[in-house]
Amino acid sequence: MGAAELGAEPGRRATLVQFSSAFCQPCRATRRILAEVAAMVGGVAHIEIDAEERLDLVRALGIEKTPTVLVLDAAGRIVRRAAGMPRKVDVIAALGAAV
Repeated sequence: MGAAELGAEPGRRATLVQFSSAFCQPCRATRRILAEVAAMVGGVAHIEIDAEERLDLVRALGIEKTPTVLVLDAAGRIVRRAAGMPRKVDVIAALGAAV
């Protein structure tokens, strides 16, 4: 997955992709967690995608609930996937598979 699909430039080392929806309370907390982790680890980007605006991508990736987080490696391949609000420690561990 690249900038065209994501709507933003992916990270040099890894990308945290978050699918959210407008009225999703856990999405707000997930946004904070992913932004903090991306700021801690060099070359990692956090990209948030509005699931309602990108139904094409939601369907293509089989996203069933928000928040859903995908961890992409430098080549844009999905290396981890999780639905629901993640714990910061789990996000950091998942990044280990990508970088």
